[in-house]
Amino acid sequence: MENQTKQKINRQNSGLNTKLPIKIVQFGGGNFMRGFTDYVIDKLNKETDWKGGIVNLQATPNGSIQKMEEQDNLYTLFTRGIKKGEIIDEKHVISAIQKSINPYSDYQDFLALAKEEELEFIFSNTTETGIAFDETETSYEGPHKNFPAKVAVLLYERFKYFNGAADKGLRIIPCELIEDNAFVLRDIIIKYAQLWNLEDAFVEWIHQNNYFHNTLVDRIVPGYPKDDAESYEDQLDYEDQMMVVSETFLLFVIQEAGNLNERIPFNKINEQILVVDDIQPYRLRKVRILNGGHTLMLAPAILSGKETVKESVDDQFIGKFLKDAIFNEVNPTLGLDETELKEFAEEVFDRFRNPFIKHHLASIALYFVSKFKVRVLPSLLTYVENNGKLPVNLTFSLASLIRFYQGSFGEKALPLNDEEGIVAKFKEIWANEEYEKVAELALSETSFWNTDLTQIEGLKTAVTKALYEIDHNDMETAYNNFVEFNS
Repeated sequence: MENQTKQKINRQNSGLNTKLPIKIVQFGGGNFMRGFTDYVIDKLNKETDWKGGIVNLQATPNGSIQKMEEQDNLYTLFTRGIKKGEIIDEKHVISAIQKSINPYSDYQDFLALAKEEELEFIFSNTTETGIAFDETETSYEGPHKNFPAKVAVLLYERFKYFNGAADKGLRIIPCELIEDNAFVLRDIIIKYAQLWNLEDAFVEWIHQNNYFHNTLVDRIVPGYPKDDAESYEDQLDYEDQMMVVSETFLLFVIQEAGNLNERIPFNKINEQILVVDDIQPYRLRKVRILNGGHTLMLAPAILSGKETVKESVDDQFIGKFLKDAIFNEVNPTLGLDETELKEFAEEVFDRFRNPFIKHHLASIALYFVSKFKVRVLPSLLTYVENNGKLPVNLTFSLASLIRFYQGSFGEKALPLNDEEGIVAKFKEIWANEEYEKVAELALSETSFWNTDLTQIEGLKTAVTKALYEIDHNDMETAYNNFVEFNS
């Protein structure tokens, strides 16, 4: 009953009436953008002299952008997690969004954004499938459903209105999780310009006067806390239907182009926002440490009876196993600054221990083999190349994966969730009763690994030993025996 008496959040009762110049057009106002880029821009506005307002565009025809307008484009962001071992539980009212527009029903309002004098940036998150070419969008006349087509129209309208002025180009910073996201988007925009027979001068203006920044983004944003909304509502003295929950960790790596920090001072706020010449080392770091950490501990943890990431990392055996693997076997293979890698890995462990996020191991087991091949196997191979010996923890992880695909452990069915061909092949492999034969067949299956792993000296013998130990002991004893065998 108490919540019914609360007034909906608005700029008047929040004291957030300052109007900001429109510097950013944002395609997509979903959970991630509101918990990530909008948070960053809001922090810039409040902690520096850079003042920039956002126009939030509804990404799909069936969005709920009117809810943002109903509360003056304000919402509460709860950031919850662990940082350097301490629990962080904060809330922020985000006020950077100045207006929200539905480009499907209010197309002229969308086109009018091209005329905004101080507009300088486009941010986006339209999911990985959003940056794609749709050959059915054959006409320049909108509204368009395709995201790159919308960007092409906005840029062309700006090009025409400002007569191709060099200083009116925009900086495009997409946050979709594909490699070279900005360059892929740029190429599709140009493809639309050609499909629509727009003048060559426009294409030249895109190349010369607009900047496309590839990015790597990382933050878990579960969104509206529907399962626990009441406990969040109790912390507010207003009604907020658009509140969002995110973890504390934030990583935003942006590829440099045209002195970005001179245009938007990311370096002046205390967040992990890196403007760099090459984002690939950071992508590699994330894949091998964060994603790789999940993957390499998965089978040992599940075979130990664990169900969540936090439970696994807090476990004396699995936690130590994972730490040894990351710090002693993965990090040295990356060829990056040792201190930076150590700090990043420690942040990863904080994220894994986040008490506010329940990350089930079964969900990580989806397409387990392909994840291991991309995230963990390169570290194992590089370690062997660099050291001339096997990495004990990564090898035990590989053996545990092979044991996992047997399908059951004790009386417990294991959560196999992979391509039918992979599951069937492992069933065929495990029809053999000898561990040495299982190890040989699994390691030599090039459809799993894109290489014959029996060619690595000592690996078949090591995996055979690990499989035997796993089936004849508890996991911790099996691991300790395996380490002794390899010492």
